[in-house]
Amino acid sequence: MSDPMIFPELLVLRHGETEWNAEGRLQGRLDSPLTERGRDQAAAQRAILAGRDLSGWQVRVSPQGRAQATADIVLDGLGLTPVTEERLCEIDVGEWSGRRFDEIRADWAWLFDEAGGFDWYDHAPGGEGLGGLETRCRALLTDLHTPTILICHGITSRMLRVLALGRRAEGLGAVPGGQGVAHRLRSGRHETLEAAENSGVGHPPGDPLDRRAAGD
Repeated sequence: MSDPMIFPELLVLRHGETEWNAEGRLQGRLDSPLTERGRDQAAAQRAILAGRDLSGWQVRVSPQGRAQATADIVLDGLGLTPVTEERLCEIDVGEWSGRRFDEIRADWAWLFDEAGGFDWYDHAPGGEGLGGLETRCRALLTDLHTPTILICHGITSRMLRVLALGRRAEGLGAVPGGQGVAHRLRSGRHETLEAAENSGVGHPPGDPLDRRAAGD
C-alpha cells in the first residue's frame, strides 16, 4: 500500500439501479433506463448532498445516460452545475456488454472463484481492462484541485477510491460498493454516507447484486 494521493475532498456516487442491473446484465459502455428503485436511490443521494455545505464544490458526471439521469435527480435544486467528464465512463467490457453475468460465468467458469474478485474484467473480449481504467482514473484524480462530486459507475467508483486511498488497483474489493449512498474521501479516509430516510433503497455494500452487476 502506497501513500494516499493528495486530493481535495471527494464525494463519489454510483448511478441508481437500472433495468439491466435488475436483470443481472453487464452494461459497460451501453445503457439502460433507471428503474423506480434507481430513481429512489438517486433521491436518497440528493438528500445526502442537501444536508451539506457544498459552497465551492464542483461536479463531474459520466456522459453515459444512467449517470446523467441520476445526476438530474441528485442535483435538482442544489445550485450546482455539472460538467460532463469522459474519464468517468464505466469500464468497457467489450463483447460482454449486454450479456447476463450468469451466462458469462457459465461460459468462462475458470475466471471466477469463491473470493469474488474483479480480475475477470481483464479477460473481456475487446474490453478495456483494469489497466486502462486505472490510467484514466489516475489522470482524472490528478486534475482535481477543488472539492468535487463524482457521479459515475460501479467499477469506476471503486477504482477512483482505491487509487485515492493509495491502495493497489487490484484491490477493488477492499472498498464497499452500493447504490443510493455517497462515498466520502477526505484526508486519506473513506466513509460511506446514507440518507437518514434511506430505508433499504440502496444495495448494502458487498451484497450479491452489488458484486454480481458491479461492472455497470
